[in-house]
Amino acid sequence: MLRFMPVGDSMTIGSTGEHTWRYRLWQHLCRTYGGPFTLVGPRETLYDKAADAPTSHAYADPDFPRAHLAGWGEGWLHMAPLIAGAVRKHRADVLLVSLGLIDLGFYTNAEQTADNVRNFVTGARQANAHVRMVVLPVIPNIRAATDPAFAEQVSLFNDLLAKSVADLDEPGSPILLASLPEHYDIHSDTYDGTHPNTNGEHRIAGAFAGALFQGWGVGGEYTHS
Repeated sequence: MLRFMPVGDSMTIGSTGEHTWRYRLWQHLCRTYGGPFTLVGPRETLYDKAADAPTSHAYADPDFPRAHLAGWGEGWLHMAPLIAGAVRKHRADVLLVSLGLIDLGFYTNAEQTADNVRNFVTGARQANAHVRMVVLPVIPNIRAATDPAFAEQVSLFNDLLAKSVADLDEPGSPILLASLPEHYDIHSDTYDGTHPNTNGEHRIAGAFAGALFQGWGVGGEYTHS
């Protein structure tokens, strides 16, 4: 049984009424991966905007393994201290990580965020020396489109993330850097300039699926269904 753990911020947890990219990737792997697999993690809920809390179970389609380690407003800074315990308890084999926007927006600069990437990887490997990881760069968002200084920080962090992945990659615990979602457009792939709509969910799932298939032969080419 291959155990995937999605790790992320608001774009990964999703909010009430959404499918989430986690669901889209699950569908894809059901079609293309020949072995048993599941999604794992310590959390299962969506974020309820009305309650301002991660308390919703109202997925657009709840019929999939909804477990994850994602939180609205959480970043590398928040997940680095949690990842060892989550990997150990839920026996994760592969981490699918989409983090960084929150860090750069509210907590840490590009260099500090890159330090927390390293802390995260160290923690994950303390729990499972052979854990594999796929890491997504910070994807296009409305703040980067309208704030040149923030856009510069995003670009710098993505460069530092690529270097960190190259430095931290090990044969026994490989790390893949996913490509930015192909043709991602904040006007057509999000509902507010940041959070993915249906198109965006597919594009993010496709980025992870492409890395899994091209890097490790897991699954196949991603297609919308």
